[in-house]
Amino acid sequence: MLEPRKIVEELERRIELPPGTEERFSGYGVMGLTFASQHILCLRRWPVSSLGAAYTSVWHRDPADRWTFVQDAPPDRSCTRYFGSSVSRVLHEEIKIEWSGPRNFSVTSIGSYEFHWQVSLTDTIGTRFMNTGGSVIPNALWRNPGVLKLLSAASSLAMKTGHVSLTGHVPNGQTFLSNPKYVWAVGASRAVVRGEDLGDPGPLPVQARLGDIWIPQEGRFFVGDAFLEVFDPARHLSTISRGNEDPRSLVDSGSLLHVEERQAIRSWANRR
Repeated sequence: MLEPRKIVEELERRIELPPGTEERFSGYGVMGLTFASQHILCLRRWPVSSLGAAYTSVWHRDPADRWTFVQDAPPDRSCTRYFGSSVSRVLHEEIKIEWSGPRNFSVTSIGSYEFHWQVSLTDTIGTRFMNTGGSVIPNALWRNPGVLKLLSAASSLAMKTGHVSLTGHVPNGQTFLSNPKYVWAVGASRAVVRGEDLGDPGPLPVQARLGDIWIPQEGRFFVGDAFLEVFDPARHLSTISRGNEDPRSLVDSGSLLHVEERQAIRSWANRR
């Protein structure tokens, strides 16, 4: 099997989306990395997105359980479209990912929420099991919620990182299907966020989650696809974050919201 860096480089050059009518993404990232200091970091890099341009998003949860999403795309065209109701703050900043070896990379932002995160990847028995299985599962089965529930149970046992859920609902209410085709363990990592060294990786006393997406108790890197339900203002929240500026600014900012989404944001904002 190719090394993570090689797979990522090929993915960054690919411009095709997986087929479907859902909101679709293809890319890579860190499912989640917990620290003994009670911090959490997650990474999503989607070179291919049905919402528009490629984007990168870094999620940071502090020990007080406050999530900050730092992204290089508008909030209605990035991860806060799905997670905003659980996010305390969302920031638009430049993010750089640099690979220094086949299994080593860093994630950096030097904006108002400065961070530098170094990651080294490795294999485990569990990740080798996942990669062997992922390479032979037909695409049609990856899109089947029943099959994904079985894979979730198998992944929970194989990876030994706590509960795993490959299908369910995100905080804003949309259903999701996660297709991690390749997985590696985070063997080592150091991170400094806003001048604070987060210390050594380590499991949390209680496994964290965002909606039905569980954060693994040991770091895992993935390459794969994600499918999310198309926004429905009658059933889904339009919340971009719990603590940012008046969301009505999105309606008038020229962002590419659908008419229904603009109406839902106006309605929600007027009730605040």
